[in-house]
Amino acid sequence: MLTLVCSPVAGLSAELFYVREGVVNEYALNFTVPVPAQIDSLAFTWQSLSRPLPYSVSVDVNNREALPAPRLNMSVSGHVPTAPETWSVLLACSGDVAAEVDVVLRVNVTLGRDNVTALTFRRRKICLKASSAPTVDRVVSRTATGTAVGSGGGLVAAGTDPQQTAVPLPTAYVFYIAVVCACSLIAVIVTGLTIYYARSRKLRRQGDMLQESRLGSSSSSAQGPATFLAEPGLLAAPANNWTAASSCKSGSYASFRRLPTLPLPAYTSCSSAYTPLDERSQAAHSHTTHHSHEDRHHEDLQQRIAQLTIQRCRVRLRSVVLEGTFGRVYRGSYADEEGAEQEVLVKTVTDHASQVQISLLLQEGMAMYGVSHKNVMSILGVSIEDHTAPFLLYPLRGHQNLKRFLNKCKQCPEGIAHSLTTQEVVDMALQVTTGMQYLHRKRLLHRDLAARNCVVDDKLRVQITDNALARDLFPADYQCLGDNENRPVKWLAIESLSHKTFTTASDVWSFGVLLWELTTLAQQPYIEIDPFEMEVYLRDGYRLAQPVNCPDELFAVMAYCWAMSSEERPTFHQLNACLQEFYAQLTRYV
Repeated sequence: MLTLVCSPVAGLSAELFYVREGVVNEYALNFTVPVPAQIDSLAFTWQSLSRPLPYSVSVDVNNREALPAPRLNMSVSGHVPTAPETWSVLLACSGDVAAEVDVVLRVNVTLGRDNVTALTFRRRKICLKASSAPTVDRVVSRTATGTAVGSGGGLVAAGTDPQQTAVPLPTAYVFYIAVVCACSLIAVIVTGLTIYYARSRKLRRQGDMLQESRLGSSSSSAQGPATFLAEPGLLAAPANNWTAASSCKSGSYASFRRLPTLPLPAYTSCSSAYTPLDERSQAAHSHTTHHSHEDRHHEDLQQRIAQLTIQRCRVRLRSVVLEGTFGRVYRGSYADEEGAEQEVLVKTVTDHASQVQISLLLQEGMAMYGVSHKNVMSILGVSIEDHTAPFLLYPLRGHQNLKRFLNKCKQCPEGIAHSLTTQEVVDMALQVTTGMQYLHRKRLLHRDLAARNCVVDDKLRVQITDNALARDLFPADYQCLGDNENRPVKWLAIESLSHKTFTTASDVWSFGVLLWELTTLAQQPYIEIDPFEMEVYLRDGYRLAQPVNCPDELFAVMAYCWAMSSEERPTFHQLNACLQEFYAQLTRYV
């Protein structure tokens, strides 16, 4: 086995491993590393982990006028030693011309008969004319002629000083180093205070979550007859006439401006699902501000994972509930420190999942961190161990995916279609509006509200979940519009499709589609419309059609949610009030 690393020299601040314990870093080898003008040498450290291995070295350049033949401070052939040894390549420019010179360093190591490992290192040396060349900080290791390197090489350079020579750093460099050290010290202090504050908040959050899990969730559901009859005189229906086709056109939509408005404003969201409203990205934000938000989001995600980390040995997987191409959802159990077991739902990925898919699972799964509400499913813990897929744990109290549940309602065991009652649908919609009110009060946007991202138990108690693994488990619900991003196109508001703008009003639009899913038992919305035509289709005034046996009053709520202008759409507080009134009217009729 072999280890080979490019050591930090003359301004380089980190080591780059090309071979670590016999494993070749192909990505590093394929990358051409630029060498600034002030650096005239490269240092490499290698070591054979078993026995001395024969090697041969060659260096080529494409511009001899700007960069004469590079020199090695060791022989071009010999044996790789069993102890760590550093050797250098001198890249001294002539100073005659200014050019970017491609340098190719080839190292062939013989591991056995007919087993030769070829390593090719690519550098791009910047050479300047002598009049404009900056002061060169040389750190070149030289030894006398004939000195053995490894197990058998003399030196190329002759008659040089055996001591290492170096030109002192300029005063400006010393100042910059001092500034960097001071900033690093401040960063360490701030990080320590942040960790202390985060840990103190963790105890309070875990207490709230534990209390919520013990209390369970309640429902205001009242059972009524299995019917979808329109009850007269309840809510005002839209003024438009809707056809029985899967989609239809309307020239205008009723407005909710007559209702009192809430003080919660609609902000533009960031790029991640479940976006905090106070971290929205606007077009006026600068490029630097955008990156600072990304860094802050990454640090916050790392802190959340650290606070929720649990031991893998306490998790037991039992059966697969849902499975996609790379994602899986298991039913399992978790044993706490006292040995008490709790039923959990575990989201994870398969062994062939990419690093991007793993990162997306963690990012979207941690979106519900710290929330506590009976209609919102929050994450309980995260298990991350080396060389294994991460586990995301959620409380399980007899829940199943809402979309799968609605699909099952289409067929009874006898093969006869079955529908939920109007009261049951309205009650489930009320629970969703209650959960979304809570998320918006917490200044969180969902951005992917749909039946697939909700769960329901046998008592029709609904909880909103995150959208982790939803793209893989429900691939038919997501489409790519040529921007290499899978999005729930048929659930998105018009402004989200055209400008990728997400607000509280865009969540309301998605709720209207979710309500349509409840009344149609999870039919696919806009099934006959091509995803690339959705934006034009909606802008022309077309919307989903009124489902069969859906009351006009309930469909009016959907139409309000799909208003072209986001300002014309109701808030979840207003939707809850309307649905509460409709539910009360239904119970009086029954």
